[in-house]
Amino acid sequence: MMDGALLIGRIMLVALFLNSGYGKLMDIPGLEARLAGIGLPMPIVLAWAAALAEVIGGLLVVLGWQTRLGALALIAFTAAATYYFHPFWAMEPGQAQTLQMIQAWKNLGIIGGLVILIGAGPGRISIDGRRDPSPAY
Repeated sequence: MMDGALLIGRIMLVALFLNSGYGKLMDIPGLEARLAGIGLPMPIVLAWAAALAEVIGGLLVVLGWQTRLGALALIAFTAAATYYFHPFWAMEPGQAQTLQMIQAWKNLGIIGGLVILIGAGPGRISIDGRRDPSPAY
């Protein structure tokens, strides 16, 4: 039962990243413009890095192959996205600040789920679990 729950949880947790990463890959120039708009250096490099981190990290997690590495990549991406795109701490109180705070807390929850996955592993219904079916996964 635990292995099935880990599989379902992995799929649900990374569906957001796979969808978002695909959208970024389909509009690299748009993402590059957004990154340049907030003053980040080398926006084309960062645009590709963000899109690939979401897609590759998401695929690693959903397949359960190098799961912990994929989860770490998604944590790094989510932490950076939160810092640069949801800076509620630097905003005047109001609706925009509240919305950005909600987005930042949501991202913290996602990071928490990824940390749990790092600790628990992907479960036996995974490529990692098939290679080493010990309960440590």
